[in-house]
Amino acid sequence: MRNSGIYFRSFVTLLIIVSVAFGWLLLPYYSALFWGCVFAISFTPLHRKLLAKIPAHPNTAALGTLLLCLVAVIFPLIILTSALIREGATIYRRIESGQLNLGLYYERIINALPESLHHWLEELGVADVFSIQEKLSAGALEGSKFLASQAVNIGQNTAGFLVSMAIMLYLLFFLLRDGPSLARTINLVIPLSDEHKQMLIQKFITVVRATVKGNIVVAATQGALGGFIFWVLGIDGALLWGVIMAFLSLLPAVGAAIIWAPVAVYFLVTGAYWDGAILILFGVLVIGLVDNILRPLLVGKDTKMPDYVVLISTLGGLATFGLNGFVIGPLLAALFMSVWSLFPAAINAQKT
Repeated sequence: MRNSGIYFRSFVTLLIIVSVAFGWLLLPYYSALFWGCVFAISFTPLHRKLLAKIPAHPNTAALGTLLLCLVAVIFPLIILTSALIREGATIYRRIESGQLNLGLYYERIINALPESLHHWLEELGVADVFSIQEKLSAGALEGSKFLASQAVNIGQNTAGFLVSMAIMLYLLFFLLRDGPSLARTINLVIPLSDEHKQMLIQKFITVVRATVKGNIVVAATQGALGGFIFWVLGIDGALLWGVIMAFLSLLPAVGAAIIWAPVAVYFLVTGAYWDGAILILFGVLVIGLVDNILRPLLVGKDTKMPDYVVLISTLGGLATFGLNGFVIGPLLAALFMSVWSLFPAAINAQKT
């Protein structure tokens, strides 16, 4: 009996060591593996419908779903990213040459405000036009410089990008085809009760699908609408601003308004009243309502976490994991809340 306990602990130790080593081995491609799993979870309902029509051809169904994923999501993202990088490089050259000066726009806003507000702005520390000009110009230059540098990095790392893309697509195909059997295997090795396992797995799937299907669609829609109205009004860098609005739309209590509202204020204080009014009306009635209309339809009210949890976990995820963090952050937050909700039942079971 004693030997069996020693053998079991030795086996668990070996299992942990081997698992950590395998995870370390896969770490260079964790983004490709992560997004392969995310896309597999997101496109599984579509794959099931396709498989139901051709049940004798699981490979064809998985390949068809993979092609739909490429056409609907991956190819548009690649095209958008390349266009964004080109526009960022163009804006960087304009800022560096002095053709585009954000500080000058800020100075125009300050000069257009009534004198009675200048004292209030001085108390807030934002009336020093030259200091603000330098900060705005430096920030814009650094941001556009970063986008410009990405074009060079992508060119230098084309082989690595293609390898990561191939790994993601390869994994996605097999996850779609063999997903049910893999899920059953994972379900067997999780050392929890069936009820707890089902709850955690369902929560995991729900959050991933809600983030990808709901939040990304809403963010993309708001970003596209914001970029469109900026293009209509003749604002430079409409594509870049649209992408920034899309990212900000992922954050509750922040949203795309943090971009279009200051531009609307600039139009109003500089005398472009029609442009300012159009931007405000479009921002409030079109961009603002997208979240209230689309998100409940795509995500569902019962899957939403409190806005402050989503905001903090998304920001923390982005800071810790980069771009992947806008999915990983809310996912960890949801699992954290779910596990703690199971804690009282686990304590009661231990007592009995």
